[in-house]
Amino acid sequence: MKVILKQDVKGLGKKGQLVSASDGYARNFLFPKGLAAEANAQAMSELKNKEDAEKYRIKTETAAAQQAAKEISGKTIRINARGGQNGKLFGSVTSKEIAEKLKADFGVDVDKRKVVVDEIKQFGTYEFEVKLYQGISAKLYVLVGE
Repeated sequence: MKVILKQDVKGLGKKGQLVSASDGYARNFLFPKGLAAEANAQAMSELKNKEDAEKYRIKTETAAAQQAAKEISGKTIRINARGGQNGKLFGSVTSKEIAEKLKADFGVDVDKRKVVVDEIKQFGTYEFEVKLYQGISAKLYVLVGE
């Protein structure tokens, strides 16, 4: 019997997959526990619609990330920080500060965990990378000054 899984089932498949299960297993275990639904015409069309919607979402998010990468790639942001002698900062410039500055300057909302930057503890210009989407990233520069 063909069934569509509503949840992950160990040894059978992942959520949303169309799998074959024995009739007794499906009727006595999967259906009563709400783990699967019978693969009739309505359920198959719903599954196809969900897959199409997911593909469309991924396509639009990828396009938006590529556009944002084009806009900000190679740009320089300036962050003011306080420092002492020999160009050393009091503290450091963090990825959170960089993410906030990116949103303020370019309107690109980036999670601080997606900003890949080495420790910035002195004045100067540093290169960093922003991961916008899976496989899409942009290289930028940060100028740290007073």
